[in-house]
Amino acid sequence: MSSLSLRQEQQAYWLLLLGIVLFLIGLLTGFISGGIANPRMGLSAHLEGLMNGMFLVLLGLLWPRLVLGSVALLSAFWLVTYAAFANWLGVLLAGIWGAGAGMMPIAAQGMAGSGTQEAIISFLLISLSVAMVLGVVLIIWGLWRGGKK
Repeated sequence: MSSLSLRQEQQAYWLLLLGIVLFLIGLLTGFISGGIANPRMGLSAHLEGLMNGMFLVLLGLLWPRLVLGSVALLSAFWLVTYAAFANWLGVLLAGIWGAGAGMMPIAAQGMAGSGTQEAIISFLLISLSVAMVLGVVLIIWGLWRGGKK
């Protein structure tokens, strides 16, 4: 087994493990979602944890099929992992703080936090969006290259 495929197998393992951990975090978020400042945002955080956890598990299962160089594989791994956890965290913080009106006006139901809170939420949501798009583009590229074998 080459070092690249061993590295790829390790990344696949970590995606599976982190996905299940995020899924569990999403489940646990459901227990507290009704008791935070914005329960609707809490429900959104619960669902983000569940969906992004499943997404990471799915990626872990298909990861060995990607044909990418080591830098692209590592980049894709960290981009999607960061995006999945930042999505849950940003929405959860918005719910706890009763914030998020700037980036998520419908879910925030008009609730706005302090300037710092809104900036943290905006940073997380914007950075995770860019990270997720870039990571998914790399994954599509790796799958496409893998299918050409």
